[in-house]
This record gives sequence, C-alpha cells and structure tokens, in this order.
Amino acid sequence: MKALRFIRGQLGLHDISIPDNPAEALVRVTRSGICNTDLEIVRGYAGFEGTIGHEFVGVVERADDRPEIVGKRVVGEINAGCGECEKCLGGDARHCPIRTVLGIVGRDGAHAEFLQLPSRNLIEVPNEVSDEQAVFAEPLAAAYGIGELVDIGLETKVAVIGDGKLGLLCAMTLVLRSDDVTLVGKHSSKIAIAEKSGATGVLLDDITPEMSRQFDVVVEASGSESGFATALDLVRPRGKIVLKSTFYGTPTWAASRVVVDEITIVGSRCGRFAPALELLRNGHVKVEDLIDREFPLTDGIAAFEWAAEKGTLKVLLSPNG
Repeated sequence: MKALRFIRGQLGLHDISIPDNPAEALVRVTRSGICNTDLEIVRGYAGFEGTIGHEFVGVVERADDRPEIVGKRVVGEINAGCGECEKCLGGDARHCPIRTVLGIVGRDGAHAEFLQLPSRNLIEVPNEVSDEQAVFAEPLAAAYGIGELVDIGLETKVAVIGDGKLGLLCAMTLVLRSDDVTLVGKHSSKIAIAEKSGATGVLLDDITPEMSRQFDVVVEASGSESGFATALDLVRPRGKIVLKSTFYGTPTWAASRVVVDEITIVGSRCGRFAPALELLRNGHVKVEDLIDREFPLTDGIAAFEWAAEKGTLKVLLSPNG
C-alpha cells in the first residue's frame, strides 16, 4: 500500500506492506485530513517517525473481535491504550501512560491506504454524515472537549485566539455553550466563517484597550507563540487560558503576570468522538466551509506544501483519488 511517511527528517510517499496485526481492526482509509500537528511533526515536533496523520474516516475491512462493524464507515479515537491500567479501565485511554497515538506517538497513522487501531477505538459514522464531514471528527472532538475541562455557561465571556482550522472549530462549538464568544484572527474571510455560527469576529489589529482583561476564558488556538501573549492581554484576573496549540519551539511564558493575576492555565488536547459525530449529524456544526482543497494521496507532498501556506484551511487526502 502507499503511505505518506516521515523518515529521517524527510517526508515521502512510500510503498509498504498492509498492516496485519490480527489483534487490531484493519481500516481502509477513504479520507484523511492534514492537521497543523502533522505540519509540526515535519518540522520536528514529537520526534515521530513513520506514517503521519490522525484525522480519518474509513471502512472496516477486518475486526476479529467486533465482526459486526466489518463493512461499516468509522472514525477512530487516536489514543490506543494498554487496556489494563486505571485510565483504560475507566474508559479513557487518552492518558494511559503507555498509550500510542495514531500518527503521532509510536503508531503509524492515517495518511495511507490502510491503518490499524484497536476495535474499541472505532466509532460508526451515522448515515447522515458524509466522509468529508466525518474526517473532521477528531479536531471537532478536540474543540468541543474544552467543555470537559472548563465550565462555560451562557454568560461566560469567551475569546478564541486564532482563525485557523482549530480556532474556527473552537469558536463554532463554544457558541453552543456561551452567548458571548469572540474570535480574534488575522483574516476577514476566515473570521466570517465563525460569525456565521454566531460568534463575534475581531481582527487582531483591531483589538481595543476596552477588550483588555475582560474575558473569563481565553482559548489559545493560533498555533504560534505570540498567541499566548494575546491571550494574556485579554483574560481577566483569575480567568482561565486554555492552550490548544502544539508547535515546534520553546514558548516564552510571562510567569509574573500569570502569578500576579492568578490566572489558571489549562492544557486541552483530545476530546471524545461520539459527541462530535452527533454535532455533525444534527447539523449544529457545519464544517464544509473549512475545506480548502482535496488531493489524491499520491500527491501528498504537494498537499503538505499547500497546507503549509499561510491562510490555508483544511486540506484532505483521498487514497482513491
């Protein structure tokens, strides 16, 4: 099969064997999505080598321990736990101490014709959800998962920093919880996508002094170090900053401001897929405007170059394209 692999500092299209671990399900990938984390891996983040990619939708080809899902369209939780530790037995492998992570840590990923995951990680896609929508399940779950970590009510004043794919998804899900969500970005056309969902859009250069230290919760999803400084400017004393960005580099923390204003910093990574699929099924979050372009897997290098251009939204790969 063909797979897009990052090996010894080089991204390339390789011919490799179809995975054949009988203890896991085999999934034929129909769509995969290029994430900013993929781009950061190519820049050196996480020290990963192998097939990259963790956003996907596909069809189950084999699942010996769950034969009822063979032939079904699925998405998959990307954290594969040991199945035996306290976290796994509690139904949450996201923090299993020896987990592998699809296309990120110790496990070949989704930018390939086939992938493998434990069958317990796979969730059937509702008929009402297209492949192009379902491929957003992972980042949508990550955005919606903020609500697992931070209490957000109708009157909570929320700002989201960054109008990229993740920032937009954060804004589009947070408006389902709060009546006061502001997206701060650099591109009017992208801010308009969030405004369609009910958020208020503000260009970074148009932030006013009156906005300073006014927000209860600020979500940093810009993918850049400068986004944290903006978050600090906007969050109120004793407010909360939610960090969503993963990027290759060493961030600079304004520790004194965090201490003096007693700001809570919350890291937020993966969310649960079932609620994300329900948001797609009932139309509460519309992701179609986030699709920038689709490439065949064989043009994966060009797809990554396109995805790395500033202002690009979601780039999809199709193994059958």
